[in-house]
Amino acid sequence: MPERDPIHLGSGEPILLLHPFLCSQNVWRTVAEQLADTGRFEVFAPTMVGHNGGARAGSLFLDTATLVDDIERRMDRLGWDTAHIVGNSLGGWVAFELERRGRARTLTAIAPAGGWGKHALTKYETVLKFLLGGPALIAARLMGPRILDLPFARRLATLPVSGPADGPSQPDLIALVEDATHCTAYVQLMVKTLRLPGLLELAKVAAPTHLVLCEKDRVFPSPRGTRYFVDNLPQEAQLTRLEGLGHIPMLEAPGRVTELIADFVDAHTVPERAEVPPTG
Repeated sequence: MPERDPIHLGSGEPILLLHPFLCSQNVWRTVAEQLADTGRFEVFAPTMVGHNGGARAGSLFLDTATLVDDIERRMDRLGWDTAHIVGNSLGGWVAFELERRGRARTLTAIAPAGGWGKHALTKYETVLKFLLGGPALIAARLMGPRILDLPFARRLATLPVSGPADGPSQPDLIALVEDATHCTAYVQLMVKTLRLPGLLELAKVAAPTHLVLCEKDRVFPSPRGTRYFVDNLPQEAQLTRLEGLGHIPMLEAPGRVTELIADFVDAHTVPERAEVPPTG
């Protein structure tokens, strides 16, 4: 698939939005538009390496550093030394790594991945879930969006991403199927996850951090799938739990996600001082 132009809207405080594994920048479109419409934010949402519309990985091995390097290059081209970084799932993992490199003004991690040690059961459980979904991805690649017309197919497709049974809208669900079936990094990132530990040294996170957990998250169910972050982030990190929402909440409640992002960024943005006219 050809590379697509990233979402880039608005002006003001820079906000970088990073999408989950198997997805693309499409999951952020509504939230990006809502943030830009406030008139306070410049919003940038790219598609990461190995995902539908992103750059192809240059080697058979794809690690988190490759994803982070690509996002850093994009930030550099924008002239952004730092930004308010928001990441969901895999995007949350990349967001923490960007913070480690000093690129985050604030960090909002929504149902982030990487909450495990090298041999943690949570890691193997997560990989197993994605591997069990492999046959469904192959079927969806062969049939395309028509697979959603099969009995129970829609509910099976929404289980990993949403809380309510109806899940995302039909256009969003079709886009998710298209993205997932054209993610060239599927096997590469599974191998990477099995070989390497998750996020380390979370206690050293220096940027203001907002951990957002989703009550109906079936990818990282609470408490076992989220305990690593709750236990290891600095005590001053803010914690919000989204009731009734699943793993990709911006598709179910974009207004709610927009509000929590905007409020956190506003709370950690130094207002511009009005110019004081010289006296005398």
